[in-house]
Amino acid sequence: MIPSTVSFFERVYNLVRQIPLGKVTTYGAIAKALGSGRSARMVGWAMNACHNQPDIPAHRVVNRVGMLTGKHHFDGTNLMQQLLENEGIQVNDNQITNFKIHYWEPPMGQDSQ
Repeated sequence: MIPSTVSFFERVYNLVRQIPLGKVTTYGAIAKALGSGRSARMVGWAMNACHNQPDIPAHRVVNRVGMLTGKHHFDGTNLMQQLLENEGIQVNDNQITNFKIHYWEPPMGQDSQ
């Protein structure tokens, strides 16, 4: 179990680091995996706050239908899309093509790794 001294944001970052190359997940799926199913917005805030942490693949976190809703938080107009495309994920009109194929379900209770 996670020590209570680990912040929610750090728990989010620990889980986001586990997203495999070429896969994406959602704000809500992360919140649910952390046992806070109604905290998708807080996950978004965590993603917005991690710009200076290059080891966190924030570009792999999208909304529930595969839209790049966080793209405006990345440097440059299309950086989030470019990072995803570099991993083989096709994006069309700010939405991941074949979202179900690229979706990664975070493991429940595995946020401490």
